[in-house]
Amino acid sequence: MHAEQFPTRRWWIAFSVALACLSVLVFSLITLFYGGMGILGVNQPVGWGSFIVNFVFWIGIGHAGTLISAVLYLFRQQWRTGINRAAEAMTLFAVACAGIFPVIHLGRAWFAYWLVPYPNARGPLWVNFNSPLAWDIFAISTYGLVSLTFWYLGLLPDLATVRDRATHPWRKKLYNALSFGWTGSNRAWHHYESAYMVLAALATPLVFSVHTIVSFDFATSIMPGWHTTIFPPYFVIGAIFSGFAMVITLMTFMRGYFGMKNYITINHMEAMAKILMLTGMLVGFAYSTEFFMAWYSGSEWEGFVFKNRAFGPYWWAYAIMFTCNAIVPQVFWFKAMRRNTLVLFIVSILVNVGMWFERFVIVVTSLHRDYLPSSWGMYALTFWDYAILLGSFGLFFTLFLLFVRFLPVVAISEVKGVMDPKVARAVRAGGLTR
Repeated sequence: MHAEQFPTRRWWIAFSVALACLSVLVFSLITLFYGGMGILGVNQPVGWGSFIVNFVFWIGIGHAGTLISAVLYLFRQQWRTGINRAAEAMTLFAVACAGIFPVIHLGRAWFAYWLVPYPNARGPLWVNFNSPLAWDIFAISTYGLVSLTFWYLGLLPDLATVRDRATHPWRKKLYNALSFGWTGSNRAWHHYESAYMVLAALATPLVFSVHTIVSFDFATSIMPGWHTTIFPPYFVIGAIFSGFAMVITLMTFMRGYFGMKNYITINHMEAMAKILMLTGMLVGFAYSTEFFMAWYSGSEWEGFVFKNRAFGPYWWAYAIMFTCNAIVPQVFWFKAMRRNTLVLFIVSILVNVGMWFERFVIVVTSLHRDYLPSSWGMYALTFWDYAILLGSFGLFFTLFLLFVRFLPVVAISEVKGVMDPKVARAVRAGGLTR
């Protein structure tokens, strides 16, 4: 168990790299606050740049964790037990990364609290409840709070296990406090399972509601390419797709780098590869439906936007998006590919690249050529856009590595419940690696 061990050399190397990337984020944000938004690539007519792209990307990443944990728990899918804890943690860290982008996109981050309704002494001054940005505040904060509660509740029995195995008095006291004095009695388990079921039922609709509301940021506008009813299911499927890709990235990393092949088996990886292939087909279907709807609507503006996406100045971004998201995951039709961790890792990286470009295509191609040709323009990321994007990955992996170091990354109590006794003995003997 990594929470009981002194940090290994591999952990320190990975943590140092992540911390270096995080320092890039901190330095870039200081420079942004000092220099202003002019250091970025946003301009006229593209007023929404990389920050909104990154925001939607990270929110999408945050979907798979709760889906794996809550939805699969309700359907009694036992294969989730080896990966659900790390996937839930991934959700929390991805939401934390997503949360910083709307704030810094405001330009004056120190006034971010104006987005939150609160009692004030300046008369009837409230946020605009008709604004999708205000809906984002409620949706994301609710999702983050429920996901955090669900994740922490699931940790309680495992924190007690770490407490019972701790030898240092301070570690024992710390984990005892964190586990709220868990005793493991029949009554405690009864209350625990009831509460876990209720939270799973609460978290499940949130998986579908959060990215639906994020899609309203676009769908409620009158901008061609954004004003479409397909966006809510399109965004939800894309979020699940990108979230599962990130889970595969993390799980292959943990299997190969931290030696957790006995707990995160190749069967887990194959199950996730099947979901990635299915959602990849759904995403490809959504891309095709967009073109059909643009043609079927008879709107000249809609038709132009989608032709411009595929054949305009940003055709390369559309090509990357379509290739990575709709074509590459189809290699998983072959069982040998689904059970090859190198292929899984490469495909998961390509899918995440493709999903970032999907958001880039949606945001930029609709804005850079609007109704008036006289206002057309181009958008390009600057050095600081790239630095902040890199730094957000630094924040994500720093938090994830701290989680790996200090908390159980596998749901010990749930794995115990589904593990075959013969397999358990083989794992303890160190003789099983699949």
